[in-house]
Amino acid sequence: QVHLVESGGGRVEPGGSLTLSCVASRPLATSEQMAWYRQVPGKERDIVASITHDGIKGYVGAVKGRFAISRDIATNTVYLQMNDLTSEDTGIYFCNALIGGQFNWGQGLQVTVYS
Repeated sequence: QVHLVESGGGRVEPGGSLTLSCVASRPLATSEQMAWYRQVPGKERDIVASITHDGIKGYVGAVKGRFAISRDIATNTVYLQMNDLTSEDTGIYFCNALIGGQFNWGQGLQVTVYS
């Protein structure tokens, strides 16, 4: 089990930027993968970006070139830098840790892109 604490959500105008943070209660090296998911009302939770144990990063097509996932192993923190935000990026963002084949979730952060 791992406890994930997220921070950094909020409201931003189109074209703006936000950085989400996720601090894990155990070393990141114990997870197979860390990821950020997004959920909007009426839809399933979808993966946005991921970083594996070996540091391999992946992104959903809609955010490639705009979002960047990174990690700080010393502080057990995973980040999601989001740039050039659009209304399509609005949603609740969840940090996820895949450990022993099990998904562990943070509490979720609201990100709203408004004009």
